[in-house]
Amino acid sequence: MSQQRKNNYVISADIGGTHITAAVVDLEKKMIIEDTRTRLTVDSLGTATEILKTWAEALTQAYEKFGSPAQQVALAMPGPFDYENGISLIKDLHKYEAIYGLNIKLYLSEELRIDAADILFRNDAEAFLQGEVVAGAGTGSRKVLGLTLGTGFGSALCVDGIVNDLNLGGEPYKDSIADDYFSTRWFLRRYHETTGLSATGVSSLISMSKHSAVVRNIFDEFTVNLSLFLRDIIQTEGPDVIVIGGNIAKASGMFLDELTARLTAYAESLKIKLALLGEDAALMGAAAAFDSRRGLNILFNANHPGN
Repeated sequence: MSQQRKNNYVISADIGGTHITAAVVDLEKKMIIEDTRTRLTVDSLGTATEILKTWAEALTQAYEKFGSPAQQVALAMPGPFDYENGISLIKDLHKYEAIYGLNIKLYLSEELRIDAADILFRNDAEAFLQGEVVAGAGTGSRKVLGLTLGTGFGSALCVDGIVNDLNLGGEPYKDSIADDYFSTRWFLRRYHETTGLSATGVSSLISMSKHSAVVRNIFDEFTVNLSLFLRDIIQTEGPDVIVIGGNIAKASGMFLDELTARLTAYAESLKIKLALLGEDAALMGAAAAFDSRRGLNILFNANHPGN
């Protein structure tokens, strides 16, 4: 593969709490090559070998569908993580405990047989917001706060096109930290505390909500907690728009209207929007790290129903 061709393509991946999605991104055309999209289930409570082999397999499948070996790899990765050196620092978050302290960059370099310098990591909330700002719900806004609600609570702030992780999940809230209140495990724990029963995920709670006052009350409690937590952040950072993504956002019918009403009481002109790009935002935002390294302008085209 020529150097020019190598520079044009990135195998990009979004690491979630239950899955990995990988695809090839064309940096020149600023788009995802759809035929390369690969999604595999990951047991985030599994062994280090199980986790890392699944990640490597997803990346391998993506570039095999593309028809050329991997030359550049970008991963949108949840924190805490040493993004420069590729070392996981995830601990006490009920996911990926087994890879704590491991050098993921070196592992993937050896497994995929590419230079470690051509493997870049980016905070997943940063990657998500980068994608949404250039091609999704945050387009055209100067200051955007991005929130991802899923197996963890991610947050990032974009000011004039520059995106930085806020790491709000580690901030104190009530008797713990924000990540314990604004993630899937809070819903499952709260449902169990209230009913003595177990739920498999937020989607199962949504299916119960029409006939369960308990579930509706849990979503109401979540909305109040999130609005209270964000109050000081809104007043301090002054975002024009808040973009909300992640699996919990798929239950937006249960909380978005009330959340919007509460947050706009803090800042009347504030707009609350759902993310438009789904996993594509993180895939594109992670790949953009190579454009940033090369000093290029980052602007993606996304073929998505919301655009």
